[in-house]
Amino acid sequence: MSPQLFHPSPFTLLTSIRELILSARKAVVHSVDLIQVFTNFEIGRRIVEHEQQGAERAEYGKALLKELAASLTDEFGRGFSRSNLQNMRKFYLTYSDRLPEKCQMPSGKFLVPEKSQTASGEFPAIANLPTAPAGGKPVFTLSWSQYVFLIAIDNPKERSFYEIEAASNGWTLPELKRQFNSGLYERLALSRHKDEIRNLAREGQVISKPEDLLKEPYVLEFLGLDEKAKYSESDLESAIIDKLERFLLELGKGFLFEARQKRFTFDEEHFFVDLVFYNRLLRCYVLIDLKIGRLTHQHLGQMQMYVNYFDRFVKLEQEHPTVGIILCKKKHDALVEITLPKDANIYAKEYQLYLPDKEELRRKLMEWSAEAERSVGGGGE
Repeated sequence: MSPQLFHPSPFTLLTSIRELILSARKAVVHSVDLIQVFTNFEIGRRIVEHEQQGAERAEYGKALLKELAASLTDEFGRGFSRSNLQNMRKFYLTYSDRLPEKCQMPSGKFLVPEKSQTASGEFPAIANLPTAPAGGKPVFTLSWSQYVFLIAIDNPKERSFYEIEAASNGWTLPELKRQFNSGLYERLALSRHKDEIRNLAREGQVISKPEDLLKEPYVLEFLGLDEKAKYSESDLESAIIDKLERFLLELGKGFLFEARQKRFTFDEEHFFVDLVFYNRLLRCYVLIDLKIGRLTHQHLGQMQMYVNYFDRFVKLEQEHPTVGIILCKKKHDALVEITLPKDANIYAKEYQLYLPDKEELRRKLMEWSAEAERSVGGGGE
């Protein structure tokens, strides 16, 4: 047989070249973003160090930024306004502990990758960018516009959480703003123990048990349903399917959509689960039932039956127990506690169709944390 029969087709060659070009372009965009971030960090550092040599730092700093902005804008154009220089200065002051030494931007070393190409054909990220002292990860991973947004967050723990989540989930700036405006940090914190709140700032949202999936409340403002208008459970379900990508973002990490109105038959009677998801991090099914009114014991009993059916007849032996979540307008904690067994994998959570008041969420979190502190202190006496 002729060896020519084993030659790759022109289509295969075209595909490999396309992937190479797209990978290269993606790497270039990411590299440009990182270079801008490190450049602005270094500009901020030099401004701060120069200010520290002045006698009247506050007044001197204002005049300095004004003069710098005028000169740099004349030479380099947009991007060096006084407000932008203030952001660079604040960026350095916020993150100065990450880089104890100068960035050495003039050397150009940050543009040199360890290898020109990986085995998979993808271009690697810039390997010689400064890394964190305690580990091998890049110091900065987001775009400049995202860091401008982050430095406006006063709470260091909250800022750290959003930075970690934006990097690990690949959030764009609009997605980052939406998660912040929806109070994601506070909603996750209100669903966790005190020690786990600290972990949010250090590690972001880590999914290791069913409770890690939960938020309080779920925010579905992107569905476009009027809070005052009448809508049915079917309307709510249809709106979620239409905005499935954004609903998955609200649910959190690791969710895969499987079905809506999933039918199963038991004792010749048909039952329908509103939404069926699979969480690949927990390796379990997650069933969601939608209720537009107040939670009842019938809702809980129905979900218990759904979960039992999936555990007995659907899930594989190596998969973990099914999780049931009832999204309702008004939950009843005492009803949940008295209706369900303690080890039930079923949770009732409220949803709302508008962005929450972040200050109200922060107040609730502070009260919850203070109450937790008092109970710990009282238990130790």
